[in-house]
Amino acid sequence: MKIAFTGPESCGKSTMASWCSEHFKLPLCEEFAREYLMDNPEYTQSDLDAIAMGQLDIWKKTGEHFIADTEMTVMKIWSEFRYKACSDTIQTAFTKQQFDHYFLCAPDIPWEPDPLREHPEERESLFLLYQAELIQSKRAFTILSGTLEARQKVVEDVLKGF
Repeated sequence: MKIAFTGPESCGKSTMASWCSEHFKLPLCEEFAREYLMDNPEYTQSDLDAIAMGQLDIWKKTGEHFIADTEMTVMKIWSEFRYKACSDTIQTAFTKQQFDHYFLCAPDIPWEPDPLREHPEERESLFLLYQAELIQSKRAFTILSGTLEARQKVVEDVLKGF
């Protein structure tokens, strides 16, 4: 089983992915961008390709079954939002990625400041971009909203069928 958490900044992806990994006893693939950006805070569009490739490498090393704290929809939307374009590298990775299910985290929780986060005022509009992209690309997804407990219950209910 391969499950991905996606959505705009500060919407609970990492919290949910960590919980899901522990709850379902599956490896957690953390977000490579955090590690990369700690060393390269002044990034350019070409850095996004390096981040995408680093994320793909983590997934490959982890194996067939894991929980992903992020995925290529994040890379695609991040690139398009910030630079108004998406590289062939990211587009190809987005098209080829295969997860059994995506959980789109709604930005209905308080913003948590973080030096790597950039758009607190854009969370809702970004969320709508994620939702549209997942629909357009015909990805199986469920929106997570509300309290942590409510989100966990939805994840448990959805993943019962896997």
